Amino acid sequence: MRKIRVVLIEDHDLTRVSIRIALQQKGEIQVVGEAANAAEGLKLSQEQQPDVAIVDIGLPDRDGIELTRELKTLTRTEESRLGIVILTLRDNKEAVLAAFAAGADSYCMKDTKYDNLLEAVRVTHNGNAWIDPAIARLVLQQAQQNPLKPEILTGEFRTAKLNANDEDDSDEIIDAYTLTERELEVLQLIVEGCSNAVIAERLFITVGTVKTHVRNILNKLCADDRTQAAVRALRSGLVG
Repeated sequence: MRKIRVVLIEDHDLTRVSIRIALQQKGEIQVVGEAANAAEGLKLSQEQQPDVAIVDIGLPDRDGIELTRELKTLTRTEESRLGIVILTLRDNKEAVLAAFAAGADSYCMKDTKYDNLLEAVRVTHNGNAWIDPAIARLVLQQAQQNPLKPEILTGEFRTAKLNANDEDDSDEIIDAYTLTERELEVLQLIVEGCSNAVIAERLFITVGTVKTHVRNILNKLCADDRTQAAVRALRSGLVG
């Protein structure tokens, strides 16, 4: 089985080493290079042609958002696309939206568990988006504040698995399946990062009922998991 080839662009030495060690504990991931600044990271990515780049948003020579734009120009075909995971301590709305606007595929907080970072790499490599729940809430707020500006989200979340078809087809698929009022309430809480237990408490229903609603939501949105469901909800305006 071919390993996921990763480059790590992070200026803090201890952070970079610890991430590399964590990634390489998994046999399916190979760190093919490391860089401490944007210039080195761009050159390394050109040379190694990795599957995924993990990019720190606060690099010394220029920020990771600018580097993300440059890295995305390296992608020539859908088959050779470079997935980008932004790694940062910033959870403010401006940084999040700027990262996705630049072409980032996933957004991971530095204080997350290593298992979450590993999952972000896997999901990004598979052509999907991995977003921390707190980040999803920020994007939802922006979508609610700018209902007439779909370009804020269009494209930035293109890596969310919508379907085997193109994005126009995916919109038809979402429209074809109407969520119930209760499912929309559950979906709203999923976007806000609530667990099944919290959703049950807020809606005064059992956890088993929540699980049933979540399963129905995933099926109707053709989503593999809660994160993809949240991304679909944000893009299509199902919640808010």
